[in-house]
Amino acid sequence: MTPELANIGRVVLGIGGIAVHQGGSGLIITHALGSCVGITVWDPQTNIGGMLHAQLPLSAQNKELSSQRPALFVDTGMAALITGAERLGATRRHLRICIAGGASIALQGVANDVFNIGNRNLTVLRKILWQHGLLVAAEDTGGTVPRTLTLDFASGSTRLSTAGVERILA
Repeated sequence: MTPELANIGRVVLGIGGIAVHQGGSGLIITHALGSCVGITVWDPQTNIGGMLHAQLPLSAQNKELSSQRPALFVDTGMAALITGAERLGATRRHLRICIAGGASIALQGVANDVFNIGNRNLTVLRKILWQHGLLVAAEDTGGTVPRTLTLDFASGSTRLSTAGVERILA
C-alpha cells in the first residue's frame, strides 16, 4: 500500500519507504542511498509524483518480508509507486522517472563484487522500466558514494546531493 500524503510539508523516507502526493508544494527526501536505489516519478501535467527507497532487488528472495514491506524490494516497490501515482491521476506515459543510488559500498573484509546489491538493484529496476515501456529521464547511479535524493513539488524538480554538492537531476 502506498501512503498518499495530504499536507506534505517535508517527508523523509527511510529504507523501504514510499510516498506519493499531488500538490503544488512540499518535498519528499531520502538520504544515504548507497547500494539502495531511490526512484522518483513525476507527472508534470497533473503535479503528481512520488518516491521509493528500495534496498533489495527481488521480492521472491523473501516472500514473508515482501508481503509485510513491499517497498523494501525494487520489483514490488516500483509496482506500488506506479500504481499509487496512477491512483491519484498520473498518466503512465507522462511520468518523468529519475533514479539514483545503486552504488558499490564495500563492507569491511568483503570484496565489492561478492554481493553487488547496487548493481543487482539497477538491473532489476531497468528490466521493470523496460517491461512497462518507461524511460529514465535522468540518473546518477553506480560509483562508491552515497546520495541524497529530493523531489520538490513546487518546481517538479528532482535534486541530488552527493558529498555536500547539490544539483538538479531533472
